[in-house]
Amino acid sequence: MLQTRPRVALFVTCLVDLHRPTIGFAAIKLLEQAGCQVEVPRAQTCCGQPAYNSGDRATAREIAYQVIEAFSGYDYVVVPSGSCGGMIKHHLPHLFDDDPNLRARAELLSGRTYELIGFLADVMGVETVPASYPGVVTYHDSCSGLRELGLKAQPRALLAGVEGLELREMVEPEVCCGFGGTFCVKYPEISTRMVSDKAADVAATGADTLLAGDLGCLLNMAGRLSRQGSAVRVRHVAEVLADMTADVPPIGQARAPRL
Repeated sequence: MLQTRPRVALFVTCLVDLHRPTIGFAAIKLLEQAGCQVEVPRAQTCCGQPAYNSGDRATAREIAYQVIEAFSGYDYVVVPSGSCGGMIKHHLPHLFDDDPNLRARAELLSGRTYELIGFLADVMGVETVPASYPGVVTYHDSCSGLRELGLKAQPRALLAGVEGLELREMVEPEVCCGFGGTFCVKYPEISTRMVSDKAADVAATGADTLLAGDLGCLLNMAGRLSRQGSAVRVRHVAEVLADMTADVPPIGQARAPRL
């Protein structure tokens, strides 16, 4: 018996929209391959995390209300970022603790929101993808994806099925890269030391490519690796899984085209 394809709304994220739109297209390709009907609500803006992390709860609440409005009515909301996904899933509902009606709507949104790779593996049951990537990669576990959303085995399981790809783990793949949203702006010296340590851990693996699921982390690490003269390529894991790397430069080397 035929089943209706789940109607999925893609939350693109600010960084993907402004810096790396190909991640959004990779996410759409992966979701459609998994059998989803994908839509990108035009009214979407930010998830509100920068304001939230800066203590501006009033602005964060206004943005959160826009998110609720823009993404209502879908079966699922999928985000190619553990950071933004964690904001919507765990923090956004608390912005409406004083309003039972909006809190209920926020909880409904929270329950339907997933990070991209977690959604593919845990909800859609995807075990392998038709992709190839000839190279040695290492994987960085972003803080929000790992600690707020439980993402650890899922990306590694999917990468294991990519033709030609070899995964070599860092000594400390779970240690923060130093980005942390506004953290890198508030504490630049500490952030620089953290990302330098991460770059050394990456180099020690001998990998030619660094992957992660959060563009903020990737931009931070790509910047440090570039300043050190490293030849390591930096990519979002969705780009590799969607087999969309042939015509797209690595992060930090050039601006990716708007396909």
